[in-house]
Amino acid sequence: MLLGAHVSISGSIAKSVERAQELGCTTFQIFTRNPRGWRYTKLKDEDVEVFRRRRSEAGYEVVVAHMPYLPNIASPVKESWERSVRSLIEELRRCDALGIEYLVCHLGSHLGKGVEVGTAQVVKAVDRALEEVDAKCQLLLENMAGQKGSVGSRFEEVKAILERLSHRDKVGICLDTCHLYAAGYDVKSAAGLEDTIAGFDELIGLDALKVLHLNDSKGGLGSRLDRHEHIGLGKIGKDGFKRIINHEKLRKLPMIIETPEDEHGDYSRDLKVLRSLYEGG
Repeated sequence: MLLGAHVSISGSIAKSVERAQELGCTTFQIFTRNPRGWRYTKLKDEDVEVFRRRRSEAGYEVVVAHMPYLPNIASPVKESWERSVRSLIEELRRCDALGIEYLVCHLGSHLGKGVEVGTAQVVKAVDRALEEVDAKCQLLLENMAGQKGSVGSRFEEVKAILERLSHRDKVGICLDTCHLYAAGYDVKSAAGLEDTIAGFDELIGLDALKVLHLNDSKGGLGSRLDRHEHIGLGKIGKDGFKRIINHEKLRKLPMIIETPEDEHGDYSRDLKVLRSLYEGG
């Protein structure tokens, strides 16, 4: 089972490997820089070498990175869009330097200009970035929860983006369970999960699905609320996650938790719950 968490790079990027090991992760996700600002420091050759060595020694076959929070590649505002694209280009370069397999990117918001405008901006941003960087790292577009102005909460919107890309082979998908449920996809029930998987396969193709973000949802079905909850304590529940992680078409994918750390527990708690639900084999 490729199961892990989003771990900190505080102190040095190589320390993320140790933190993943301490949690018993078999894969993990990181930010390669401060996720809450635009500024960043250049990766040092020594830090890159140590990260690569420790990762190799630990035996991690798949490592995932996530874009910082501020970039919005769906933005219709030229200045912020350009800044977001530059950020994406830099992140692809950093991931390649570190030998990271996947970079997850939120699709962002059209800021009230409509899905068609947002979709066009995403296509332009991704094409620009992949023309600038001949990346070995695959870019993964993450589904959104359906918040006001968001792009990519419906599979039809994701399909429309993929079909227009010039570098389709370099782009895959990351599905977030909380986002799916909040956007109206019933991944909680057995029938709903089957319908969701079949719908994704029909519109996009399961071969494009590379990573799962496992997060329970504070909001109900179709709530459009992007609020992650501990596994089993939200609206999807333990039974829902048992079906998700054991589904024959999903069980071999890298799975990453991005759950809260609060009075109810932390990553170790949620990883333990998921391991207890996994049927092995």
